[in-house]
Amino acid sequence: APPVRGSIPQPKCPFCRHPRTNNNEERERNTLMVKRAEANDPVALYQMGGKRHQEGDYDGAFQYWTKSAALGHTGAHFNLSIMYGEGQGVEENEKKEVYHLEEA
Repeated sequence: APPVRGSIPQPKCPFCRHPRTNNNEERERNTLMVKRAEANDPVALYQMGGKRHQEGDYDGAFQYWTKSAALGHTGAHFNLSIMYGEGQGVEENEKKEVYHLEEA
């Protein structure tokens, strides 16, 4: 629907163009993700790893993705293969890179 004339436009994400969430919604979502990660939910662990990776915390990303991969998350295996292949936060290791790539 087109915006109402005279209304203040809501800020949107420059990538997905959806309205940005307010801080309370985001805080609540992060709290739920942390609780799910603490309960060893592989998807939540994968997402937490992605968040750490975006922040430049490669060690944290590695730890979360390793736990997620151990629980069978293929995306975590793929990301670990990239980390081992490029030496991001870990020593380059072709055997581990190939192992995780095959698991993915």
